[in-house]
Amino acid sequence: MENVFNVLQERGFIEQLTHEQEIKELLENEKITFYIGFDPTADSLHVGHFLTVMAMAHMQRAGHRPIALMGGGTGMIGDPTGKTDMRKMMTVEQIDHNVECFKKQLSRFIDFSDGKALIVNNADWIRELKYIDFLRDVGVSFSVNQMLTAECYKTRLEKGLSFLEFNYMPMQANDFLELNRKYNCVLQLGGSDQWANILGGVDLIRRKEHRPAFGMTFKLLTTSEGKKMGKTEGGAVWLDAEKTSPYEFYQYWRNVGDKDVEKCLALLTFLPMDEVRRLGALKDSEINKAKEVLAFEVTKIVHGEEEAVKAQEAARALFSGGAEGGSIPTTEIPAAEFGDGMDILTLLTKTGLISSRSEGRRLIQQNGVKLNDEKVDSFDLKVDLSYVKEGKIKLQKGKKIFHYVVIL
Repeated sequence: MENVFNVLQERGFIEQLTHEQEIKELLENEKITFYIGFDPTADSLHVGHFLTVMAMAHMQRAGHRPIALMGGGTGMIGDPTGKTDMRKMMTVEQIDHNVECFKKQLSRFIDFSDGKALIVNNADWIRELKYIDFLRDVGVSFSVNQMLTAECYKTRLEKGLSFLEFNYMPMQANDFLELNRKYNCVLQLGGSDQWANILGGVDLIRRKEHRPAFGMTFKLLTTSEGKKMGKTEGGAVWLDAEKTSPYEFYQYWRNVGDKDVEKCLALLTFLPMDEVRRLGALKDSEINKAKEVLAFEVTKIVHGEEEAVKAQEAARALFSGGAEGGSIPTTEIPAAEFGDGMDILTLLTKTGLISSRSEGRRLIQQNGVKLNDEKVDSFDLKVDLSYVKEGKIKLQKGKKIFHYVVIL
């Protein structure tokens, strides 16, 4: 079997390594235990997490054992990485609920049967920590001067870095140490924004245990312009079908930029690289075929083949103007609520197509709203039951977002 290091490198995952040659030889010659951490900041994983989940899946396919570390403890502090302000403090109940949601989602992508992978929660040791003992055991190994040079802290110093967040790096380093002691975990993987935290853990194990430990980071999922992918006007693109429907999920990938198609195919699907390069080389209108493949393959992995087929059929039908599939998002509203007519801004708000009336006014001014395929040109439009066609009203936001209002 091909060394998974070469697979990850060819597909474009790898950004930084602590000991490149040693890691390459380790993955070639041994079956190791590695881990990736997931802080439960929401009740669903999003597409940014999905890139690291795919890397985890490639590693498992090559015979290595993943540990998915749930941040039930570190989530109570909050990672300052990439944030301009302190994260919102969550209750223990919220954190534990989010952890359970993450566990269910990860089980769709990783095989946890018969010890092939583990789900571990750092709440098991962090919530019971005695602070003075922690400082004497772990904190003594960290240089404040060195910590302040880390990008995750440096960028926050001007606006204010809380002492709570300052504890995050040693806490995460301690996670690696715990997993190393309990499960012989020798490698931590994560996004490139985790580099400083990963280095802390590698160094801590080598100091305290006098054993080899390694770190590897992956490139963040960004567009060709360097902007983070996975964001829409409505917010994050979630892996939970209740938060981002399979149709909306499919449409997101169907509409990525031409320059991003090959990269996304390499990182987010299991297609062979020869096929990835062939699809990525398509030009002009032909690139749309590659985008369809990308959208179908990613939706299939996340939501299953049946939902991917439904989303693809619905998207094609809308594009061609034919009969539409049943995968387009819908909102059910009782007929009685329409009365003498519901103003268009209220209707758009109820369906979640806009987050505020001011956003709706701006969209209408820019000719960005359609009702039953007709442009809406007035904020004062009253939508009554005369607009209902076959039991529903069709709304469109921009060129690519469709929504049905089903009348009860």
